[in-house]
Amino acid sequence: MTTDLSLQPAHVQLRALDHREISSRELLDLHLARIDTSTVNAVVTRDDDAARQAAHAADERRARGENIGVLDGLPLTIKDSFETAGLRTTSGAEDLQNHVPAQDADAVARLRHQGAVIMGKTNTPAYCQDLHTDNALFGPTLNPHDPARTVGGSSGGPAAAVAAHLTPADLGSDLAGSLRLPAHYCGVHALRPTHGLVPARGHIPRPPGWLTSSDMMTPGPLARDPRDLDLLLTALTTPAPSENTPWRVDLPTPSKHIDQLRVAIWAEDPSCPVDSATTKALTTTEHVLSGAGAVVRHIAEPVDFSVSTRLFEQLLHATATATATDEAAAEELAAARALRDEDTSPRATFLRHRTQTHRTWLLAVEERARLRATWQRFFTEYDVLITPAAPTAAIPAGSRTLMVDGQERSFFDQTGWANLTSHVGLPSLVVPVTTTAEGLPIGVQIIGAPYADRDLLAVGEELAAVLR
Repeated sequence: MTTDLSLQPAHVQLRALDHREISSRELLDLHLARIDTSTVNAVVTRDDDAARQAAHAADERRARGENIGVLDGLPLTIKDSFETAGLRTTSGAEDLQNHVPAQDADAVARLRHQGAVIMGKTNTPAYCQDLHTDNALFGPTLNPHDPARTVGGSSGGPAAAVAAHLTPADLGSDLAGSLRLPAHYCGVHALRPTHGLVPARGHIPRPPGWLTSSDMMTPGPLARDPRDLDLLLTALTTPAPSENTPWRVDLPTPSKHIDQLRVAIWAEDPSCPVDSATTKALTTTEHVLSGAGAVVRHIAEPVDFSVSTRLFEQLLHATATATATDEAAAEELAAARALRDEDTSPRATFLRHRTQTHRTWLLAVEERARLRATWQRFFTEYDVLITPAAPTAAIPAGSRTLMVDGQERSFFDQTGWANLTSHVGLPSLVVPVTTTAEGLPIGVQIIGAPYADRDLLAVGEELAAVLR
């Protein structure tokens, strides 16, 4: 059994640790051996000595009958955009290739506080700014299902590492689908928690040392089983002592059985068409949930897709300006002022969003609040919403073209469905459902009301139980 444990989900590995079937040090070494022989280039920085010391400490705690948290002794990897004390953090950028933080990002500190053993860092595009995971420091991460296909981005290293059984789980991040797209392409589970549940301080970008982060960036876990995401959600919502926080989040457990759920399916929209394989995955999901007794209804856009996307892009470009140099910001402002009023090109829109006035941004924030209220009303009628995770399975590695059933679409349509929730902070779960004829994973996205994270995980577990 010991040699098979690295192939098991995190909750099974933890149970083996609790039953003394394996030590944390032995479990760590099993994963390090898999990383040594892996060809997917997902884990890019390691400190085996520090990891073995942490595993040894976990074993000693168990020998004394102590347990410090829900992840005690479990080896994990961390996306290279999160600062890790004493362990190189580059965010895939050449100018950070020697950056060794003195302090953990808050989310990492929470995982350590719950006993996680950090065994390495996983690859990301430079500063998390691409939908392919490739950079000049470490090169491309390969999709474990087909090395000629992308892993997506920016949490491509985490998704590939989980899919290849190099780690039972990983901590990724999601601003514009960066967590959910790679999970979909690599066939693993990923949760973007309700925004604000997990602190983002110590995530790059922003630059090292900044205390603030984007108002849309959300850390979240990836794993091979929804039950593992639940464990990591508990860890990630439990403050570490260094935060000096006098409270703790107690997320509600599911209040309804699956046969009591009201499920909506938003299967298509002309703003972001999906291919036939994706439609098939949604049909499979509908059959599974209907078979379990849930009331499932197809609906047409609970919000206006194109209006939501426009607002998302406006807020995205606004938050990205925080780290621009004074010189670059001045150049963009001059370029925006030189635009003709009738210029509606993508470049013109980009420049206007990057240089919008504070009043314009405040109006956008008000529009976002109204959009959130629309979603809140929707979730009084339905418990969960299921949408495509992306328009297609993983596209060719390095491609800048998205083809949907033979029709070319915008490259950024890959995250169109994910970004319905990115700026309004709703919890969103990606669950693998089926595969294409070529063996590429296809998943769906499950969306819920704020703080209904565990409701989503319960639906994901129902799907996983039937589809295993």
